[in-house]
Amino acid sequence: MLTGLLHLHNLLRWLILIFLVIALVRHLNGFKDKNAYTAKDRKTDLLLMIFTHTNLLIGLVLWFAGPMGFKNISTLGMGEVMRTAAYRFFAVEHFFGMLVAVVLITVARSAGKPATAGGAAHKKAFYLLLLALVIILATIPWPFREGIGRPLFPGM
Repeated sequence: MLTGLLHLHNLLRWLILIFLVIALVRHLNGFKDKNAYTAKDRKTDLLLMIFTHTNLLIGLVLWFAGPMGFKNISTLGMGEVMRTAAYRFFAVEHFFGMLVAVVLITVARSAGKPATAGGAAHKKAFYLLLLALVIILATIPWPFREGIGRPLFPGM
């Protein structure tokens, strides 16, 4: 079961990155042209938030039930987890980095909720989503990261 959840967690990563780039482009255009929020903007933000929150829930299950999160902390102790780069990455850095990114995406989504949202709301959403993208890219276990790297498409 955990393997299937890990594969789903990975698949959702790609959907999040795609929708995050789409949302960034839409918000960049929106604040440069001082446009009002459109239904497409709200729908893109909503889908991004749904994928992100779903991935967060799957990640929490993996963190609590999987071998690299809570189990390592309870078995080895926090001191040992913090001394070992791979354990620290999955138990602390990935967990908190993605949690911050989820909060940023959620706050960016709320910027466009008022019916009067315009260019300033696009600007706020753009910068929040850009910061979320940077954090996500920094805390993904990319294959080139020694000791913590995971395949781009596991199981394939």
